[in-house]
Amino acid sequence: MQLFIEFFLFLLTGAFAGILSGLLGVGGGLIIVPILLFLLGQHHFPAAQLMHVALGTSLATIIFTSLASARAHHGHGNVNWRIVRLIAPGIIAGTLLGAWLAARMNTGSLKILFVIFVFYVGTHLLLDFCPPPSRTPPGKAKLLTAGGLIGALSSLVGIGGGSMTVPFLVCCNCHMREAVGTSSAVGFPIAVAGTVGYIATGLQVTGLPPYSLGFVYLPAVAGITMASMLTAPIGAKLAQTLPVPLLKKLFALLLYGLGLKMLLGSL
Repeated sequence: MQLFIEFFLFLLTGAFAGILSGLLGVGGGLIIVPILLFLLGQHHFPAAQLMHVALGTSLATIIFTSLASARAHHGHGNVNWRIVRLIAPGIIAGTLLGAWLAARMNTGSLKILFVIFVFYVGTHLLLDFCPPPSRTPPGKAKLLTAGGLIGALSSLVGIGGGSMTVPFLVCCNCHMREAVGTSSAVGFPIAVAGTVGYIATGLQVTGLPPYSLGFVYLPAVAGITMASMLTAPIGAKLAQTLPVPLLKKLFALLLYGLGLKMLLGSL
């Protein structure tokens, strides 16, 4: 019965994250990680590994959502596969490094890092900042370096990296639609490498509950993925009629609230 209730809550989490992702174009990990932190903390997860499981599980859900998103953007011709191929090695190396670093950090440190990132994204949404293009196409070295940094930070905060990849590509003179589409494809190697990293670093940890694969909690992955893939198209349709700029500002305030609660130890 407890597992059934948990699975239902994971479905609700995925539905909420999917609608927000489709409506506002923000990564679901920003919502999934805090909610997982709260839900798993109410049950049987050891406090010392709570944040690690939330991050690893969030990345695992992004494997499936990034595939669906990349396929949709590819159909509209918005994915620059040259950039994806060149940035992927740096992304994979950085993401694996981030998972390795996360395993050596305590939950408190990971929470603080996540909160700082949440405040950054919230501020970005409030100011609606768009970096000026450099008019310089990204070269191999630039993409490799940027990929390593984006991958490492994405792994440490459990997201698909869109909030960093999109501004970087816009700076490199990519059109916004192409930047968003390419970022969705880049999210796949981030998610796969991050999931592998969190599984590998968590396999030797004792005390994790049943249905855990390293730092990935499989019932949460299943529930969140199923619901988010169904509701993301609904969010995309709502974006055609709702005042998205206002909703982005309201979402930024929600992020600030979540960040403060995590900072104060309420989550």
